[in-house]
Amino acid sequence: MIDWQKQLIWRIKLGELMALVGIYFVLYSLYCLTLTFNEAAYVKITYWELLRYYAVSQFIDYALKFALTIPLWYFYFRVISHWKLSVKMVFHVVTLLLFVFAWQKAFYYTMDALGRGHLRGPSEVWDIYIPALIYIIQFGFFHAYEYHLHYQRQKETENAFRQASLESELSALKAQLNPHFLYNVFNTISASVPPEMEDTREMIAKLADLFRYQLKVSRVDLVKLEDELEFIEKYLALEKDRFGHRLQTSIELDDAILKERIPPMILQPIVENAIKHGISPKIEGGEVKIKIDRMGNELRFEVTDTGVGLAEKQAIIGKGLGLTNTKLRLEKMFGKTVYFQPNQPSGFRVWFEIPLQ
Repeated sequence: MIDWQKQLIWRIKLGELMALVGIYFVLYSLYCLTLTFNEAAYVKITYWELLRYYAVSQFIDYALKFALTIPLWYFYFRVISHWKLSVKMVFHVVTLLLFVFAWQKAFYYTMDALGRGHLRGPSEVWDIYIPALIYIIQFGFFHAYEYHLHYQRQKETENAFRQASLESELSALKAQLNPHFLYNVFNTISASVPPEMEDTREMIAKLADLFRYQLKVSRVDLVKLEDELEFIEKYLALEKDRFGHRLQTSIELDDAILKERIPPMILQPIVENAIKHGISPKIEGGEVKIKIDRMGNELRFEVTDTGVGLAEKQAIIGKGLGLTNTKLRLEKMFGKTVYFQPNQPSGFRVWFEIPLQ
């Protein structure tokens, strides 16, 4: 099966090349017949001899036009394809004249070399008019075809964006539904807990608050640092209820930066990773310390733990989806990354910077 989309030299598709060859063949055939019928009434040679004569001379004629068209097509639709059409029209005035001049010189030279005739004197005007007309018609067709392709690509892109937008909206609705369902269930469970189990009731309330915050920030790009820290503190409170005395935490920052805005949920995955992979495997537990500083036009976030650490620091990426996503978010949003280093005397140290928003 023929692959009409196969690209040849200069990224010309096979189908496009064959279409152009077909157009030139039709023009060539019609012009040969026209000249033959017109000339047959005035000369004493047979119709077939006349047709053979014009078949050769017009083949050279249209072969030269075709050869001159290809580099011009490449120039307009590959080299300067991104230029405005009005600018291309100015260039067309120049290249039309060059096309006609180059074709006429090449055609006359070839005919003279082969001992064949060509128009002379005032009749040469037809060898200006006809090539110019062919140039205008073919490049008008080319631009129309290019506009059609651009329109088709634009429609495909719009459809793809529309589909992606729909899928994104559906995902967002699902993401909202799950937390709503969960913290409503938490409230139901909390109401059924006996009064003597107040600690359990408080843990359920904290967990419901975490899901409520997660739902809220899923709709925004930036949140206040103080809101994010309140979320982190509730998360750490739950972890302390689980680990007991094995987990100590501290948060160090200047109150002056509490109103700064940061991407939501940017810090929690790193804190979670420190507890899960650093403190949890250690029998005696350890400490997780969060430090946030303003350094020039950036905020610097640092999380250190006194846990078991890692033999290879790069192994931390890929251990958890949250931490890997945090790294990707920093790269895409700010062109930043997450840095890792062993903590002394034990544990791990993770830090990153983001520009002030």
